[in-house]
Amino acid sequence: MSDRDQFLRSGCPIVNGLDIFGDKWTLVILRDLICGKQTYTELASSPEKIPTNRLAERLKMLEAENLLLKEQYQTRPKRYKYVLTAKGKSTLPILQEIAKWGNNHVQGTWVPPEWFMQAQPSETA
Repeated sequence: MSDRDQFLRSGCPIVNGLDIFGDKWTLVILRDLICGKQTYTELASSPEKIPTNRLAERLKMLEAENLLLKEQYQTRPKRYKYVLTAKGKSTLPILQEIAKWGNNHVQGTWVPPEWFMQAQPSETA
């Protein structure tokens, strides 16, 4: 039994998925990583204006869940980039379906670029 298994509230996959993705910002961060953003500054510049304390918190949680890796790309000063793991890339179909639903049911939403809607998890950043 893994450490995560000890903390599951339920055997329901929806409940456990919401424990990871159910907050306001996690899917926005995953979207931005899939779209090619890599650095903290790039992620913080998202048009949705995620608060920096929330961004730092969500990045740590996504790393703990093995959805992304934090890689150092500069030593002085230390700078990091965030890269999706295969597990993180596998969220692309979820984001695509949410985008389709939003376009069909929420008036005024913008249509994602065709490359985003046609992409496969193995093709993402």
